Amino acid sequence: MAIRVNLDLMLVKRGVKLSELAEAIDIALPNLSILKTNKARAIRFSTLESICRELDCQPGDLLEYVPEDD
Repeated sequence: MAIRVNLDLMLVKRGVKLSELAEAIDIALPNLSILKTNKARAIRFSTLESICRELDCQPGDLLEYVPEDD
């Protein structure tokens, strides 16, 4: 997939554990883990907004376009 989710990097930068973020934004830990491991096929804007609010970041800090090799 050409879009990479850098949630793991933001968690490290902010010193927040995945379980703490899941609880703070009221999302099931397995669902948030799917985002962290880049296995998600989609993300709701409301989820992205909640993550950005809790981690004090911008969507561009979490999402990155990486061209696929042809």
